[in-house]
Amino acid sequence: MSRTSIELLAPARDLACGLAAIDHGADAVYVGAPQFGARQAAGVAVDDIGRLADYAHRYGVRVYVALNTILTDDELPVAERLAWKVYRAGADALIVQDLGLLSLRLPPIALHASTQMDNRTAAQVAWLAGLGFAQTVLARELSLADIAAIHRAVPSMPLEAFVHGALCVSLSGRCYASQHCFSRSANRGACAQFCRLPFDLVDDDGNVLERSRHLLSLRDMDRSAHLERLMDAGVRSFKIEGRLKDMAYVKNITALYRNRIDDILSRRKEYARESSGSVRLTFTPRAERSFNRGFTTYFLDGRAEDPSEPRSPKSTGELVGVAKDVRRGAFTVAGLVPLHNGDGLCFFDAGGRLQGFRANRVEGNVVYPHEMPRGLVRRTPIYRNADAEWERLLARQSATRRIGLAWHLGVTAWGFALTATDEDGLSVRLGFAHAHERARTNQREAVGRTLSRLGDTPFEATAVNVGLEAETLFVPASVLTAWRTAAIDRLLAARRMRHRTPPRPKKPAPVAAMPLPKDGRLGFEANAFNAAARQLLVGQGATAVAPAYEAHQPQGQHALMTCRHCLRHARGLCPTHQGYRGPAPRWTLVGADGRRFGLRFDCKQCLMTVVAQ
Repeated sequence: MSRTSIELLAPARDLACGLAAIDHGADAVYVGAPQFGARQAAGVAVDDIGRLADYAHRYGVRVYVALNTILTDDELPVAERLAWKVYRAGADALIVQDLGLLSLRLPPIALHASTQMDNRTAAQVAWLAGLGFAQTVLARELSLADIAAIHRAVPSMPLEAFVHGALCVSLSGRCYASQHCFSRSANRGACAQFCRLPFDLVDDDGNVLERSRHLLSLRDMDRSAHLERLMDAGVRSFKIEGRLKDMAYVKNITALYRNRIDDILSRRKEYARESSGSVRLTFTPRAERSFNRGFTTYFLDGRAEDPSEPRSPKSTGELVGVAKDVRRGAFTVAGLVPLHNGDGLCFFDAGGRLQGFRANRVEGNVVYPHEMPRGLVRRTPIYRNADAEWERLLARQSATRRIGLAWHLGVTAWGFALTATDEDGLSVRLGFAHAHERARTNQREAVGRTLSRLGDTPFEATAVNVGLEAETLFVPASVLTAWRTAAIDRLLAARRMRHRTPPRPKKPAPVAAMPLPKDGRLGFEANAFNAAARQLLVGQGATAVAPAYEAHQPQGQHALMTCRHCLRHARGLCPTHQGYRGPAPRWTLVGADGRRFGLRFDCKQCLMTVVAQ
């Protein structure tokens, strides 16, 4: 039976995080290139990419390098040289946004279409397949039905979908607010997180409907309970967000999704794991114990919930109980979650503001804060956003990953033959000249002990078979140890040689047409920042291509963000889903600095646009 490979794709901000992601079960790891990654603060040196790839390829794990900002004309040749460097270092794919890269002499490496390309439709995905992309990172806003429709329309394109982590409120690649307000381009890797700022919501008459609320700030995605549905809809790569997150987050969330995916694979034999090795953990993964703003499945089943958290953009962590018996210097927590000295706790006060404090001392369920927080009253929910014991646990080695290995020791005319066969069926056989000396006792147990001592290699012995003749012959443990080491070295080399960086697919014929507006004119939303990108788009049928926002910032009213999250729906005034029949609201967002931003609602497309005024 043909089986479909399923990939767990984990983030890494540096080499150490990448190694931890592999140890905790990732099938692939994505890192930022030293330049031109969409997380400017998370670039990884080429030498470290090489070290990561060498370790990853032992397990059949792939390394993807994000080179996904838009580029100037002068930066294109720099990006070309960088692409060759990471390819030679062992990278398996480049994640890209700028179409100008397609005009370069790139290495024969697979290209993945970044979510920054706004991959929301089957037409877009088919066009990308025609351009030679090997995998498409879908827009986060897509529902399960949307994903399934794209897979049916373009079944040859492997689909990658985010399943966990922070969310951009704007359609990816279509946010210009950071550039407009702070001259920091999200499409250039320097997002200033405009969407996490507080705003007043003001109506056309000047009435303040909401004051100093984080109205555009979303909760974090958690689709861990829906992975099987996503597989059946056509998702082949499950992506965890977090190239700026710390190692504890990478360990915990990677391990969580590894366990969930393995549970599915054990039942659904039509799906197979992408890489090798079983993972053993020293902890039980729990999503709420890592950085989070609360969780949402984010339109997976359509507009079923409000995905926002307007009270605060900071991490709230896990709910640990409610406050009771609030005294002058301490309070009691009613809950079943154990607390520890040094825990970071927080709560929302009567005004909806997040208040945080440190538990200086904990005795049972009595908390003695370093400084008693103001506004804490009985029955207030208490959250823990920094778990001292959890951090200590994950600061140590918290996982091992081992590839199953079967040994066979046999006898030859001139000595012995040692065969090592790994769990993937890859086998090496080495012959050794050695005298046949009769043993005083049966050697099966002694040979088994020696060959099973695999130390810090990536292998674990699952079987040791000693031939009938071999078990009667004596081989000193030191000699057998040397043979074992030689066989392991040969098997590791064979695994590296077997690992093949997937080549870039050839362009299919005919090439699918690029989705274009009726007049064929593309605005700044095409993100064409260099001449090569503009030429490609014109060659694909565009009648005109405006320069990217970063090259020529428009004047007057224009769209800064286009969002599925809708404040009209959040306030119960949606005509489509809530049956509202009153006049359409005319609202403005006002920032803390007094800047004003209009809101437009396209109820037919179920989108909200934030407009520069």
